[in-house]
Amino acid sequence: MSAADRVRTYYDALRSGEPLAPFFAPVDGAVKVGISERLVGGETVAEGLRDQSEHTTDWSVDSRDLRVTERESHAWFGDRVSLAWTDTDRRIRYEFDTRWSGTLEPREASESSTGGGDRIDGGSATTDDGSDGAAADGSGDRWQFVAMHVSTARDL
Repeated sequence: MSAADRVRTYYDALRSGEPLAPFFAPVDGAVKVGISERLVGGETVAEGLRDQSEHTTDWSVDSRDLRVTERESHAWFGDRVSLAWTDTDRRIRYEFDTRWSGTLEPREASESSTGGGDRIDGGSATTDDGSDGAAADGSGDRWQFVAMHVSTARDL
């Protein structure tokens, strides 16, 4: 699976309410910036994504201009996305035209864990050093986000 396919798979997971943490590398330097938060560190990103999933529903993710450049050791992407969701606590529907950018790395089994034992394929694994297994799906893909930035533009 290509890095572009991984981004699209992330969008699909967001729409369907699947776990999102396995898409992010569990490294201290991982950064996810959303419209209203900044999460730094793999554990913090995973926790933030779990919280997001618990308190939101009915996601609409409409990619309008996905552009991905892939190299052997990394990939980067940018997109314009029409994004909407419902906050289940506040019972408010949010809708934004957003800009996305980010960086992905292919992670090796010894490098990749997801904090909760969940792999991208939903299975569990443990490496020899006791950490969780590779973040691979059934296709053997190991692309994980190390950085993601989502923002909305406002006219000045």
